[in-house]
Amino acid sequence: MVEWIITDGLTEYDKALAFMEARVAAIAAGKAPECIWLLEHPPLYTAGTSAAPEDLTDPDRFPVFQARRGGQYTYHGPGQRVIYVMLDLNRRGRDVRAFVQALEAWVIAALAEFNVTGHIREGRVGVWVERPDRPLTANGELAEDKIAAVGIRLRKWISFHGISINVEPDLEHFSGIVPCGISDHGVTSLVDLGLPVTMADLDLALQRSFGSVFTD
Repeated sequence: MVEWIITDGLTEYDKALAFMEARVAAIAAGKAPECIWLLEHPPLYTAGTSAAPEDLTDPDRFPVFQARRGGQYTYHGPGQRVIYVMLDLNRRGRDVRAFVQALEAWVIAALAEFNVTGHIREGRVGVWVERPDRPLTANGELAEDKIAAVGIRLRKWISFHGISINVEPDLEHFSGIVPCGISDHGVTSLVDLGLPVTMADLDLALQRSFGSVFTD
């Protein structure tokens, strides 16, 4: 069975890293079950293994952590649900691409409970929403904003790090980075889309939709 942990308040990033490191080792050793951890962080930026230095446009604004996960720069802060996913791919299939796609499908299924249609875009990891309320892009296409980021790391085929979904963060805090290295699209949240969704609402949606993508 997958253990679910929901932590209230703000969890310091270094404490979260230490927990994940220990839990991944315990899962690999067969001493602990898989784990989904839902939490919030104080305002901070994290750099993935592909982060470009020039994408950190305001390095003195918030603490910056080297996350050693896949991906580039991202922001974490209050009002954003961070979902750390410690699952054993030895028994779920050793396919990293398929696993990332499953994480994205899980987010899309959870968002659907609030009548939000999430999209996957080639070359852009994460989940996106179309913004017909915004002006068309220079190419005449619908504007799109990112609502969820995905970045994982594997050790002995056990995953850690995971997903962040914007519920009601301060979107201006994203301006200190080029989020995920993508400068021609914006960032949004459930509340920014006009939906009065709480963190508890999202947590329930994530728990209900997990089984549609993964097995406990």
